Formats: sequence, structure tokens, C-alpha cells
Amino acid sequence: MSKSTAFANPIPAEPSAHDKLLFWGCFIALITTAFGFIARMFLIGTWASEFGLDPAEAGRLAGIGIWPFAVSIIGFSLIIDKIGYKVAMVFAFLGHIIWAIMGVSAYFISKGGDTTTAYSMLYWGSLILGLANGTVEAFINPVVATMFSQNKTKWLNILHAGWPGGLVIAGMITIFMGSAEWYIKVGMLAAPALLYFFMLLPLKFPVQEREAAGVSYRDMLAEFGVLGASVVGFLVSLQLIDFFGDANKALFITIGAAIVVGFGAYTRSLGRPFLFFMILIMMPLATTEIGTDGWITGIMEGVAKGHFHPGWILVYTSVIMMLLRFCAGPIVHSLSPLGLLAASSVLAIVGLFMLSGATGAMIFVAATLYALGKTFFWPTMLGVVSEQTPKGGALSLNGISGIGMLAVGVLGFPYIGALQADKNIQAVTAAEVSQSVPGLLSNGQLTVLDEKSIYEIIRYKTIDDAKLTTLVNKLPALEQGKVTEEIASVRARSTQSALANMTIFPMIMLGGYLILIVYFKSKGGYQAEVLTGHAAEDAKFTGGVAGPADA
Repeated sequence: MSKSTAFANPIPAEPSAHDKLLFWGCFIALITTAFGFIARMFLIGTWASEFGLDPAEAGRLAGIGIWPFAVSIIGFSLIIDKIGYKVAMVFAFLGHIIWAIMGVSAYFISKGGDTTTAYSMLYWGSLILGLANGTVEAFINPVVATMFSQNKTKWLNILHAGWPGGLVIAGMITIFMGSAEWYIKVGMLAAPALLYFFMLLPLKFPVQEREAAGVSYRDMLAEFGVLGASVVGFLVSLQLIDFFGDANKALFITIGAAIVVGFGAYTRSLGRPFLFFMILIMMPLATTEIGTDGWITGIMEGVAKGHFHPGWILVYTSVIMMLLRFCAGPIVHSLSPLGLLAASSVLAIVGLFMLSGATGAMIFVAATLYALGKTFFWPTMLGVVSEQTPKGGALSLNGISGIGMLAVGVLGFPYIGALQADKNIQAVTAAEVSQSVPGLLSNGQLTVLDEKSIYEIIRYKTIDDAKLTTLVNKLPALEQGKVTEEIASVRARSTQSALANMTIFPMIMLGGYLILIVYFKSKGGYQAEVLTGHAAEDAKFTGGVAGPADA
């Protein structure tokens, strides 16, 4: 692809009152997605206790609110130029309100004794929430990029400070609510949802930017190609198997294959190898960022107990993200895009490793490093993709974002849960208290384990609480409470060490970025490919494009 020649860009016009109102409506829509995300993440532990979920099953419940994001952001990217942005906005609003109603209803049904129905409402309501959140991302990015086409960097940075900003607002509200009933924490999402709906409904949305560039629909899809579709097909097949069970496995594998074959038949393109490589990096990136954020409250609960609410860690890191994204320009301009991503990976590795064993004030020192690392992961990844595959338009950006969210929802969350289950087993096996329970150990191994698997890919063992309780109840009555409390304390503290295992994800990312740095150096240095409107040097900045759930 040829590079454009340099020319002076016109001075951006001051946005009209209408455009500013439209922008802030999009900003509040993004805040709403953060409300839905953080409320669910704070409540995963509560729901696990109430509905008897092991860590991996709790991870599955967390994931069902994440991976549907991919379905809607990719799906709407394929049709949004046909149906218009306002239709997508209304769809998102309806999804948010339906989740609020289902979540609140689940609470009262559970208290009425029907936990099976209550859990089903939470599970399927979370799916609807995920679809709504993905739809928000599908329309706000192109709307803002189109409205402020001469000044995208400034406005996209401000827009995507809304995600961590929403985490901070909703996180603090949830923490200060303390022991308030969880239906209130679920239902509070309705407030910002109603606000953005009534702000945006009477406004006029801009025309799709991709069409103005003269890029055909087929050419846009060809950038993604069979390679990108193969990843989507694989992940979709896994999720369908999880939803409906192994009985129809062959059917779901066929559906995944059909996605790939159909995409290939239409585009007749393998896709850009560079984009495929970025897709592969995006999966561990999403797990590092979204997966850790989703689990951090539950993981740190044991070490924070009695000192501070573990949710403050997520709120603290979100404050750092919000401030840095508002001030992204100078930071990103001082480093190359790939250099920034590599440096961020190193910070994330160090931060996660320190968090795995930190106590007291050192928790927030480690969290600072982790926050500095994760802040620019998502936006800079999408910026590099947009610069190197401009013909892919919204689909390249939304596609790689959707795959990241699909990967963390389908694989990342359950895998992190399985890591925690493994750490529980190791800790209880090594704990001195285990010697006090006759029959708990045999040849140095726990006797109360269950073997489980998720889509036959993630295989793990977990402690069977019913079997454990049976053994503990054989002890003298005066000892039972003490032993139960000690085992619970050991298990709670052990989950923190799972963060050290999670450093494998940013390590993989670092390797990928170093490969890309060497690749571009061999070509004379990193330079953006552009279709029209900006010279390659002008397009160097990558920090202004942000991604789904923006983690």
C-alpha cells in the first residue's frame, strides 16, 4: 500500500454545541458499560457463595458478561453503516435496562428460595449486558472519529477516559454501599443508561466515515480475511459447546467452520498476516488487562481482609488509567508505538509478580506498576492496527477488540479461576492444619478433590467443599470451627499467588512486540500506512484510539 504525501492539515473547527452534546452522550454510554462491569466483578464472590460455585465456575459467570461483547461489536461493525448509529444506540440501551431488571429480579427470586432460577437470570442477564456493552463500543468509536475527523486524537482520548472514570465512580459507590443488598449494586446501572439514552435520542448522528474513504465493503473484510475468521470461529465454537454441552459438539464445530468458509468464500482473502499476528497478541493482552481487573477484587480479598476493601485496588488503578488517558499525547509522542507496548509489558510483568506476594502498603506500590503497564495496552494496540491496516476500517479495530474480549470471556476468566483452584490445593496440602484432619491427606495428596474441565481444554482439580466438611465434622465439636476457619484463611490467602502465574501473558506479549520491533527496523522503521487525509508522520500517534471495555 502506498503512503500518502505530506500536506498541511486544516485547523480543526471548534465543535458545535450539537456535536459536544453527542460526544458527552457517547462518553456517558461508555461510563454505563463500566458500571455494569465493575458491579458484576465486585459481586462474583458473593454470587459464588450464594450459588455454591467453585473458582472456575465463578470465572465462567464472570466470562458470560464479557465474551458476548465480541458478538455485538463485530456483528454491528458489519452492518452499522446500513442500520445507522442511532439504532445501535437504542439496542445498547435496551440491553442495559433488561440486565438491570433481570439482575434485580434475580436477587428477590434467590431470597425466595429458588436459587436455580435466580442463577439462570444472572447468567443470561449477564449475556445481554455483554451484548449491550459491545454495541456501545461499536457505535461510539466511529461516531467520535467521524465527528472530529480533523482532531481525533484529542477527542478519542477524552472519550475513552470514560471507561476508567466509570470504574472509579461505580467502584467507590459500591464500596461505600458496604453490605447493602446486591440488587442495589446491580440496578444502579439504570441511572447512566437512562441519561445517555435521553441525551442521544433526539440528536443527529453523522454518516459512516468508511464510505467516504471509498473503500469497498469486500476490501474491508479482506483485511481481516480467513486468518482472522478462523480465530473467531474457534472461539465461537468453544462458547457454544459451553452453553449447550458436549452432546451437540459436532454441530458447534461445524458452525465455527462455516464462519471461516463463508468468510473466505466472500472475501477470497487469507487476510493480512500482520493483523493475524496482532490478533494472537491481543488474546493474552485482554486476559492480562480485563481478566486481572475482573478477578482482582476476589483474588486480593484474603490479604486485604481486615485492612481495606479489596475493591480499592481496582479503583486505584482505574484512577491512574483515567488521568493518563486524559494526558496521553505527550507520553505516547515520546515513545514509538511498539516501544511503548514493550515497556508496558515489562511494567505489567513486574507489577503482577509483586502483587502476587505484596502485603500492606506494598500492594499499592505493585498496583501502581501494574496500572502504568495496562493503561496504554489496549489503545496503543488498536492505534497500531489502525495505522497498519487502514483499509480494514472499523472492522479491523472492532474485530481485534472483539476477539480480545471473546478470548478473555471464553478462556481467560475460567483459566484464571482454574489457577486459583490449583493454588488453593497447593496451599491446603502444605498447610499445617491439614494434618489435624484425619483422612484429608493420603501420600501427601488431598483426598477431597474433584476433577473438572471446561470444553475439554481447561482441565483442573478443585477442592470439594462437601467432602471437606464431612471430614472436618468428624473432629471433636470444639475443634471443628477453628479448623474450618484456618482452612478458609489458607485458601483465601493462596489465591493471591495466582497472579505470579499470570505474568506468562505479558511475557508472551513482550516477545511479540520485540519481534515486531525487529521486523519494522528491518524495513527502515515504523511508519503508518494511511488512505487519505494525513501524512504517515502525522499518523504516528497511536494513543488516541481506545478499545472495548477499554480496560
